[in-house]
Amino acid sequence: MTKKNLLTIACLAAALLMPPSAALAAIKLSDQIPVGPQVKVGKLPNGLTYYIQKNGKPEKKLELRLVIKAGSVLEDDDQQGLAHFLEHMAFNGSTNFKKHELISYLQSIGVKFGADLNAYTSFDETVYILPIPTDNGENVRKGFLVLQDWAQGMTLNPDDIDKERGIVLEEARLGKGADDRMSKVLLPKFFNGSRYAQRLPIGQEAILKNFRHDAVRRFYRDWYRPNLMAVVVVGDIEPADAEKLVKATFSGLNNPPRARARQPVRIPTLSNTEAVVVTDKEASGNTVTIRYPVLEARDRDTFADYREKLIQSLFAAMMSQRLQEMAQQAEPPFMAASSSLSRITPRYQAYELNAALGKGGAAPAIDALVQENQRARQFGFSAQELERVKKNLMRTMERAHSERDKTNSRVYAAEYIRNFLQQEPIAGIENEYRYVQELVPGIGVDEVNRFARKTIPVDTSMLVAYSGSDKAETPAPTGPQLLAWTGAAAKVKLAAREEKPVADSLMAKLPTAGSIVGEVEDKALGLTTLTLSNGVKVILKPTDFNNDQVILSADRFGGQTLFAEADILNARYASAVVTTMGLADMSLLEMRKVLAGKAASVSVGLGQYADNVLGSSGTADVETMLQMLYLRFTGVRRDEDLYKSFLGKQVEGARNVMAQPEAVFQDTLISTLYNNNPWIARPPRPEDFSKLSLGRSIAIFKERFSSAKGMTFIVVGSFDSAKIRPLIATYLASLPTTDLPIGYKDVGVRPVTGVVKKAVYAGAEAKSHVSLTFHGDAVYSREEALRLRVLMDVMNIRITDILREKLTLIYGGGMGGTVSKIPYGSYSIGVSLPTGPANVDKVIAATFAEIAQIKEQGPSAADLEKVKQNLLQTHRRSMRENGYWLSYLKLTALQDYEPDSILTYEQRLAAVSSDDLKEAARRYFDLNNYVQLVLYPEKK
Repeated sequence: MTKKNLLTIACLAAALLMPPSAALAAIKLSDQIPVGPQVKVGKLPNGLTYYIQKNGKPEKKLELRLVIKAGSVLEDDDQQGLAHFLEHMAFNGSTNFKKHELISYLQSIGVKFGADLNAYTSFDETVYILPIPTDNGENVRKGFLVLQDWAQGMTLNPDDIDKERGIVLEEARLGKGADDRMSKVLLPKFFNGSRYAQRLPIGQEAILKNFRHDAVRRFYRDWYRPNLMAVVVVGDIEPADAEKLVKATFSGLNNPPRARARQPVRIPTLSNTEAVVVTDKEASGNTVTIRYPVLEARDRDTFADYREKLIQSLFAAMMSQRLQEMAQQAEPPFMAASSSLSRITPRYQAYELNAALGKGGAAPAIDALVQENQRARQFGFSAQELERVKKNLMRTMERAHSERDKTNSRVYAAEYIRNFLQQEPIAGIENEYRYVQELVPGIGVDEVNRFARKTIPVDTSMLVAYSGSDKAETPAPTGPQLLAWTGAAAKVKLAAREEKPVADSLMAKLPTAGSIVGEVEDKALGLTTLTLSNGVKVILKPTDFNNDQVILSADRFGGQTLFAEADILNARYASAVVTTMGLADMSLLEMRKVLAGKAASVSVGLGQYADNVLGSSGTADVETMLQMLYLRFTGVRRDEDLYKSFLGKQVEGARNVMAQPEAVFQDTLISTLYNNNPWIARPPRPEDFSKLSLGRSIAIFKERFSSAKGMTFIVVGSFDSAKIRPLIATYLASLPTTDLPIGYKDVGVRPVTGVVKKAVYAGAEAKSHVSLTFHGDAVYSREEALRLRVLMDVMNIRITDILREKLTLIYGGGMGGTVSKIPYGSYSIGVSLPTGPANVDKVIAATFAEIAQIKEQGPSAADLEKVKQNLLQTHRRSMRENGYWLSYLKLTALQDYEPDSILTYEQRLAAVSSDDLKEAARRYFDLNNYVQLVLYPEKK
């Protein structure tokens, strides 16, 4: 199951072999789509809607959501920003939880603030997110109590309101910059002067600073009412028990006696064609958008509606593929583009064309966007194009159905939120799988082409918007120019698109198979290690964590640093250059056409000190994944046009990167920390790519990826060990293993020593950023790495409690650290704290005060236990995830660790003591060896 609603899935996939069962009743298009049996949907007498689904992934966890059909668009003039402000206040005291008690309690049961516990406010809704462990019934009961307090139990204490102003203003500060400044010009145009343009969720700074307390209380009284609420309960709980809790907890909520009407907000139809141009000196790229008049989005609750949505998905996928092909030209009209009919609010949708501009600017992009859409409207799509996207759709649905009992509860919770807010059907994957089987084969190319003619606008008003840099090398067009180019593009006489033939398969001839010559079993870990006839090793870990997922990895020491300093850029981009040119004798787009209906991918790359291979596939597509891997090791496709296209995109992508103050700050941090060492990548400049060579990049790639010698391939997932062995013998045991250097080279990359402090002045907004980096030598061990991880999490609790909640100096930020053994034993701790310029000294002082305290006293027992609970729950969930096992086995194979240490994690975590962390803090927070950088606004 994907995060997108399965009924409106636009990602299109592969051929489904199983025909619809004759025993199932035929679909009648006029019928309404039923609610699926997987979910219990109910409504309390007070109007509150609830959704309940039992789901076992992850085990012993419950996803709770409180959904309010009220967001910033309902704010009165004196409330701008207060829908979002009220969301903040939910964590600042309520009927059953005093200020700070809620977050502290949830942390004590392993729920992490921000990562787990969260909320968001949008134009039309506010959603509260609460995951709760279910191994203790009292925790579940309290979780429901938290939702009840959020619904109608916030205390909204005057002192707490005033204190929260600083935190919300810091959040508003984070959003300031070029995008924000340009959006304030563009959004009134895109929303055609409607209330949406006047009610951005973050609000008005002046109101946030000065609003009267009753203004936020009034929003709470008016709109937090049960007839605008939904409670979503998905996870490891019996539905009958969940329903009893819902009724007991929320039946007492009351609607106001004289409720304000929840009127829909109207977006007027654009009546005249117009253009808008907005530029900013800090813009990182240039874009053009053509927005056609908004349309009212009707509810889609019948099978006829569902079938039309499938047609829309097929249409969107074919348009996307055509635009991708245009972007691969040697002189592409744009870097990337999209064209779709999409929802812009719960009530409205619009057809929109977008392009990220290349060196040619807006004119060629407008030509290509308008003409390719009109070509599709006039001549339609081919049967071959439709067949490919049908295959992709069917394969996607097949995988979703296969994973129906292994889908994360968060995904189902998101579906029910969309049902409540947008009335998207919730038939369930069991039913939807059947619907797609029955409906998709009957959708013909003529029908899709009729949809294209009906949907792609012609001879209508439009808004043409340009946003981008004001730099001289990328001159912005004028509004009249945009309109002239758009009008001229619409008048060009077009020809039908020619469909080129594609190959039937990736490989015309299979390689001569090798053999499996050795086998060792590890029953404790469920591993089998195979030795192949070419010397390659393969570790197999079959699992039942997913039903249709197989992932693969291989690493060996090597990487970029084996090459000369003069080759740094070519080594850094070698794998990207080779990948962009395709596989075997196929371009990347030709390969995707061949792979229609397959779920498989492979990537290879040169890291700093290692060569890396990654792959993934569905269970039925393992052979395809291994074929792709084999082809990647046995040849490189050279394509001058695709290389030119790749190079142009890199240059354009880098052109305005350094206009962003954040990029200037990051660049200065890297150059300062590593004393301009060329081996450390910095934000790229356009001139860097003049040093890139196609021939040398290919040669470097071949040096490392024409041989699999020294590699251990790890395969984890839903495969049959007996069935995968012949495939391993065919594709992995046949890989070339010619001799090549194996090992990493220490090229002397070391941070600067001593205390280094630097100020960076960049950006027009009153924004600052404090960065601290502690570093030094260390002896790596699993235990030491775990101690540092726990220390970082404890420090992040302190940063939240003190710098955010007590001092209101920051909205977000924190610290993270690692202990490494490659290329030498070392540690690094990074502290990142965005704030206001006036608060920089206070932030630095408060941070060092917390460091001093933990060095002197260690963590409190309560904070240490909170961190342990979260890490314990995270580990237990991760032990049922293929990706976690792959990462772990990859590390043990590369660095020669004992694999069974994964089984002792809980004991090692339990053994971490307060004294351990105090000693670690003294060791790692070396006040004689750190780099401090502070970003300030540019000097006027």
